[in-house]
Amino acid sequence: MWEWFTSNSVWILIISAFVLILLLFFRDWGRGKIKAALPEKWQNKTRRIINIAFWVIEGVTFAIAMLALVAITLSQEGVHAIVTSETIERWLLEQGSGILVILLAGVVLWYALKYFLPPLVRHSVAQHREKESKEGMKKRTNTLLSVFMGAGKIIIVIIILFMILSELGLNIAPILAGLGIAGIAVGFGAQYLIRDLIAGIFIIMENQYRVGDVAKVADIAGLVEEVNLRKTVLRDLDGIVHHVPNGEIKVASNYTRHFARVNLDVSVAYGTDLDHAMSVINRVGQELAADESWGKQIVSAPYALRVNNLGDSGIDIKILGDVKPMQQWSIMGELRLRIKKAFDAEGIEIPWPHTKVYFGNAPGDRDS
Repeated sequence: MWEWFTSNSVWILIISAFVLILLLFFRDWGRGKIKAALPEKWQNKTRRIINIAFWVIEGVTFAIAMLALVAITLSQEGVHAIVTSETIERWLLEQGSGILVILLAGVVLWYALKYFLPPLVRHSVAQHREKESKEGMKKRTNTLLSVFMGAGKIIIVIIILFMILSELGLNIAPILAGLGIAGIAVGFGAQYLIRDLIAGIFIIMENQYRVGDVAKVADIAGLVEEVNLRKTVLRDLDGIVHHVPNGEIKVASNYTRHFARVNLDVSVAYGTDLDHAMSVINRVGQELAADESWGKQIVSAPYALRVNNLGDSGIDIKILGDVKPMQQWSIMGELRLRIKKAFDAEGIEIPWPHTKVYFGNAPGDRDS
């Protein structure tokens, strides 16, 4: 058994490290998926069991990886089939302790990143708020944290990996040189990926949009669910999730930055007293702004701005008003409902398309 383990120790170590990396990045996602797949009445009861199961998997995988390291080291010294407590003890004292210290340092560095990075990001966002609302600051903070934490994981794993290889006595200089050459070769075939990464850096630095905003990018409008250096993930009103590479984004339109605006046209019949109609619209806007529930979402009461168009069937009146981000659609729906009721009460007609047809001259206009 030990001979087989020793002969395959390199692959066992690689697979174990890969599993540990997957658990590091997708542990929370996996726990959430398992919990969501269970019946609702079991979810709270099994939460602790699921956590323990993941801890056991991580511990077993880590133990296998450590045994693989022992096998690699002992095989280099010519020890294959016979492993005594003295050889294992000597390995633990000479190399195992150093690897353990490196792993502990990586864990400490990771928890330090989780502890110190969030307040630093929040402080930085607060220093550059630029009339940003609390909700907007929270969105930007969450977006930056997701990007920085993801990059931090990758950097820590790479540093720990190379330190362990160095502790095992492997010369990492050729590995780094090989990675550099491979990186150049891959770079020629990954120009689009590099373009996406550069565009993602500018999107995040310039705060063009954040997770939780409603934005239109690459002619796709929807709720921003994820922003990273490579892509932007949007969910539209139909529930469809769109993955947009950042390099494809030429124009980004944010519908929910700082504030939003009610912008709609209401049509009235040509025989309507326009001053009266506009006064009714202004009254409805003031009532909506004074409402106990709706008023909290309104920055400035909607009002009739001007006569916007003389259409084929009616006269369009432009209505504007500022509201809190992401509230413009619900406010416009409520405003339309109240205007329709007010117009009905005041006898103001909202026209519909119609056409008058004439068949020749009227009988009284016929030439004698």
